[in-house]
Amino acid sequence: MASPYLKLAEALPKVRGSPLIERKSHRPRWAMVIDLRKCVGCYACQATCKMENGVPYEHFRTWVEIIERGVYPNVRRAFIPKLCNHCDNPSCVSVCPVGATYKREDGVVVVDYSKCIGCGYCIQACPYDARYKNPYLGTVDKCDFCSHRLEQGLLPACVVNCMGRARIFGDLNDPESPVSKVLQSQHVSVLKPETGNKPMVFYIGLEEAVKGLPSKTIVINPKVGGVVEV
Repeated sequence: MASPYLKLAEALPKVRGSPLIERKSHRPRWAMVIDLRKCVGCYACQATCKMENGVPYEHFRTWVEIIERGVYPNVRRAFIPKLCNHCDNPSCVSVCPVGATYKREDGVVVVDYSKCIGCGYCIQACPYDARYKNPYLGTVDKCDFCSHRLEQGLLPACVVNCMGRARIFGDLNDPESPVSKVLQSQHVSVLKPETGNKPMVFYIGLEEAVKGLPSKTIVINPKVGGVVEV
């Protein structure tokens, strides 16, 4: 009789490789919703992204910020996953002198590594601090919604491995997709809407997490490797 652990090991690849729902639109427009009410700060998305995409230890394609509010014993903590917002009007595209950064027809903003000269203009132009220069490749890198997985009909790795099911991904051009249904039924917000970038990563519960902050607020950001009091 096979060990239950062996059965689990055989099943995990199938679970991890859960396919996207059947495409109903001929021209998908990919987007993500992050439900902050369900994020438990486990960092599974952060870890699996590094493993899936070979992200250097000191850099991130996606990361989780922690916001602590109040004074003991009246303290609240919120987790805010962040990544490239795959904006509808991306400020990173227009500043690239060689056309290495561009937005595809499906809305995913990508970097053509064969063209990128690592000048860093796009890094400075991104209001979400979502880009970094890969020290080993000499090119800029960032989240691309795991495009290699999308081509295989698979969800981004961070979505599959989110234990709280806080990340929802799908096609905006398909009204029956998970992300479209959430946007139709829930109040959502985006980060820094004043930039005019029109982010395609939406948040549920963002106001509760970041607005109306008390006088003492601590932000723990793994990208800067420390704690900032604001």
